[in-house]
Amino acid sequence: MAFKKQRSRTISVRLSEEEYVAFRVLCATKGARSVSDLTRDAMRALSLETQDDVAHRPYMREVQTEMKRLSRKIELLTAEISTLRNGSDQ
Repeated sequence: MAFKKQRSRTISVRLSEEEYVAFRVLCATKGARSVSDLTRDAMRALSLETQDDVAHRPYMREVQTEMKRLSRKIELLTAEISTLRNGSDQ
């Protein structure tokens, strides 16, 4: 038998009857034992996504910086090509 952590905190959320029924159906579809289990799993997944976002922020800054640098190089090359073309047209 799997040991479960004792839960000592409660979060209350008000749902319409339609929302509750939809969550009960989703429980059956996802194999969750209860709306509470379904909600806990969803919150855990959301928390992990948020942690991944935070972990990737420094890399995203690096990518953005590199993209700006490459964009500037493209602008310079475009200007240089334009200058060379104009020079050969004369």
